[in-house]
Amino acid sequence: MATAGDVAQSSPEEIQPLRGAAENDAPGPSNGDDGGAGEPQGGSPPDAGVRLKKELGLMDGVGIIVGIIIGSGIFVSPKGVLEYSGSVGVALVVWGVSGLLSMVGALCYAELGTMIPKSGGDYAYIHEAFGPLPAFLYLWVALVIIMPTGNTVIALTFANYILQPLFSNCDSPPDIPIRLIAAVVICFLTWVNCTNVKWATKVQDVFTGSKIFALIIIIGAGVYHLATGNVDNYRKPFEGTNMDVAAFATAFYQGLFSFAGWNYLNFVVEELQDPYRNLPRAIMISLPLVTIIYFLTNLAYFAVLTQSEMLASNAVAVSFGNRMLGVMAWIMPFFVVCSTFGSLNGGIFASSRLFFVGARQGHLPQILALINKDNYTPVPSLLFLGFMTVFMLISSDVAVLINYISFSESAFILTSIAALLWLRYKEPDRHRPIKVWLGFPILFFVICLFLVVLPIIQRPIELGVAILVISVGVPVYYVCIHREKKPPCLENFMDNVTRTTQILCRGLPEEKHE
Repeated sequence: MATAGDVAQSSPEEIQPLRGAAENDAPGPSNGDDGGAGEPQGGSPPDAGVRLKKELGLMDGVGIIVGIIIGSGIFVSPKGVLEYSGSVGVALVVWGVSGLLSMVGALCYAELGTMIPKSGGDYAYIHEAFGPLPAFLYLWVALVIIMPTGNTVIALTFANYILQPLFSNCDSPPDIPIRLIAAVVICFLTWVNCTNVKWATKVQDVFTGSKIFALIIIIGAGVYHLATGNVDNYRKPFEGTNMDVAAFATAFYQGLFSFAGWNYLNFVVEELQDPYRNLPRAIMISLPLVTIIYFLTNLAYFAVLTQSEMLASNAVAVSFGNRMLGVMAWIMPFFVVCSTFGSLNGGIFASSRLFFVGARQGHLPQILALINKDNYTPVPSLLFLGFMTVFMLISSDVAVLINYISFSESAFILTSIAALLWLRYKEPDRHRPIKVWLGFPILFFVICLFLVVLPIIQRPIELGVAILVISVGVPVYYVCIHREKKPPCLENFMDNVTRTTQILCRGLPEEKHE
């Protein structure tokens, strides 16, 4: 293993292999035996070289999925489903069916993740099936919109709830303190993830446990309320049902996006111990758990709060706590803070690996493919993601940010499911440790198509911006990536930047296992 002195003394010629490393790593037809599948399951030995270590066990995987899915939404604004469905009964049906459909999508990703056991998730699958340009477009949109914007939304929610008690006489805290607190928590969690993978996963496990505990309190209080005879809100559960097809479809749209995050474990599959077993197991534990918790939590909300109270509340869990928890009502805002903190940590951990893998493939500057030689973490990738996330704080309009994310993410999940179907047709005999029933990917393809088409009809202007960003990626690819011969001045500049980053971040390129 190279020492820090080796890094400091590297010449441009010694850095040259880093620039060409992507050529050896370009994905091609495989039999599912790459991506670290043959490595020791309990983590790499000390002499395994500089590479990301397999330090994530089954429960770490469960913590990542559950921790990212259960963000602030279930505490703050689960009213979207009720608003468009029109009745308590249909809203509960939508929550249950949304969970089942998300499970179908997660099982499709279990097939993809075990067939192509590489970190990077959708990027790796799209690259494998459709080639470098569509994969780059996903990476481009994830870089500009999906990952930093998603993390920014969570950080802003965290900051809002931290400051709310200090500005209790105002409708909302001032904008500048919210952005400053959001920037601080982004920087802190970026540092945690740079320092130690185990620290990051421990943070994830603890805060995932805290948000589940909070939801259990809500469920318990709701069950107690029903058990004492307060069933008025359920006497006519389907009264007022909205029969408009567009509104009903939007209710499902809201429900499905409340389960967003079920595919994030696929971004770190190379760091998962025994991914062929633990990836599907983590999915099979997480999605039913989240579905049951979401369903019971909404059951409790509807038992205590009327429909009008639900729709009027800006923070449903807080309204519920004020009604049911008395002097302990303060714990609901506290748990919202814990929930957003854990979700942000999981988002930073998983999404940074996408940029690392993209750089390893040659689709991003190779400095992002460096690994810290002491902590075995992708420090440059994490710092870059942290910078982009803080940069997105130029806008604090959460609704607009969410609209950009929703369309872009749906479009590329649709592409990944299309990749699964294409590989079934193109390579029917390929080794698949998990092979789901063909009806599952076809069903989920239709669902994703609906999630892409519906927002175009409802919000054409905002989504036009997202489509424009995707389109800009095409010339960027051909000018900056596809050209084999780069200008010498650009190559020299990138060599200098890479060498400087190696020294500052104590970074080395990933060592390959032959």
